[in-house]
Amino acid sequence: MSVAKVYVTLKKGILDPQGRAVKESLDSLGFSGVEEVRMGKYIEVKLRGADKDKLEKELTGMCEKLLANPIIEDYRYEME
Repeated sequence: MSVAKVYVTLKKGILDPQGRAVKESLDSLGFSGVEEVRMGKYIEVKLRGADKDKLEKELTGMCEKLLANPIIEDYRYEME
């Protein structure tokens, strides 16, 4: 079994209202050195199979069809 760690973030230039709200909250708590906050998603996927190339191809399909919105989000993953 392989474990894939998938990281999904908004593309540069896409407004991040959740990140802005977190930054403002950090400012109000006295953390004034924070310039910007960008929020994202972390997803762990456990995959069965031994063929790493096939697993990566399937994972890419999962990311492009469901886990990320390729129009506004970027994704990357790490396989263990």
